[in-house]
Amino acid sequence: MSWNTFGRVLRFTTWGESHGPGLGAVIDGCPPGLPLTEADIQPFLDARRPGQSRYTTQRREADAVRILSGVFDAGEGQVTTGTPIHLMIENTDQRSKDYSQIAKSYRPGHADYAYDAKYGVRDYRGGGRSSARETAARVAAGAIARLIIPQVRLTAFVCELGGDAIDREAFDPQAIGENPFFCPDREAAKRWEALVDRARKDGSSLGAVVECVAHGVPAGWGAPVYGKLDADLASAMMSINATKGVEIGDGFEAARLTGEQNADPMRPGAAPDDPPVFDSNHAGGTAGGISTGQPVVVRVAFKPTSSILTPVASITADGQATEVATKGRHDPCVGIRGTPVVEAMMALVLADHRMLHRAQMAQR
Repeated sequence: MSWNTFGRVLRFTTWGESHGPGLGAVIDGCPPGLPLTEADIQPFLDARRPGQSRYTTQRREADAVRILSGVFDAGEGQVTTGTPIHLMIENTDQRSKDYSQIAKSYRPGHADYAYDAKYGVRDYRGGGRSSARETAARVAAGAIARLIIPQVRLTAFVCELGGDAIDREAFDPQAIGENPFFCPDREAAKRWEALVDRARKDGSSLGAVVECVAHGVPAGWGAPVYGKLDADLASAMMSINATKGVEIGDGFEAARLTGEQNADPMRPGAAPDDPPVFDSNHAGGTAGGISTGQPVVVRVAFKPTSSILTPVASITADGQATEVATKGRHDPCVGIRGTPVVEAMMALVLADHRMLHRAQMAQR
């Protein structure tokens, strides 16, 4: 069975392949009456769009989104109707011939062999559904999710690239949109230019860590045991292509702390009805799977891009030894353009949990 749908109340299904005519998403469960046009979605797709610098794939796609259903203009502007919203993005710059040499061979580290083992057939042109091209549909769906959580402010950025981490003391939110790496540390961004250039010239690739912080999430979203907010966030992030690890809050570092170091001390608010004040946020904004009112913090580890020019030992589809060097246009660090995708998946999970909370706790 194949799973192409995510979410419980707010659900989205992505469709399409990297080298097909197009791709997109169907979003179901969106509340009616929310203002929505293509202009509300396009800026987020533009942030993820390929070919914007020499540090990403040179595939040129406009990634122009079309809304095919689920909206109506009753005279005061276009709004959602509560019915499924169908989004479509055309593919216009496919070069399938670049993949002809791997039609009968498997790229090590990519999903080629696993797809063939499962389905007995695979779309070798860019990897089909396993291509990071699929994430454009997620970003489009995430733009709609943001309409459901207007009180939440999301900030995603690359905090580590090729093993080189940012200096947290030099964190500047303004810098994130001013360099091609979504990097909040201007000096680190300069260093990363050389790192990515070197990897590209060497025919190799680099990994990265993306952090996403959600401010304004109220206390109470999520549910114990099987409906945990942090569990759904982890599932969402692990579903992104090339993701190999997820941390909530301090993540693995929490295992190296003592109980008193890891605790997030609480103090009374300024007024009796005010929420508590936390002195730290090691838990990343969740406790027992439920939001605490603190910023929700997620970090996502992206592996180096599998499609590289350096020859790597592999096998053919009939089991013969071979070497594979992947030609074509590929991101030397897939984590860079993964940043808007992480932000979109955070929005989709939070919007779903807001609606789940409202459904159960209607009087609160």
